[in-house]
Amino acid sequence: MAHTITDDCTNCAACEDSCPVNAISEQGSKRVIDADTCIDCGACVDTCPVNAIHA
Repeated sequence: MAHTITDDCTNCAACEDSCPVNAISEQGSKRVIDADTCIDCGACVDTCPVNAIHA
């Protein structure tokens, strides 16, 4: 199952830069994860400074 980004996202883009498959993009005032592209590696979870990404 792909990770998701909660409304706690501050749109800092740290997660987008860490994603090895470019599954994260900006949508409105936060980042979103494309579930079809996400490989569930967890790299984004480790880089999010506000813990807004969950499995």
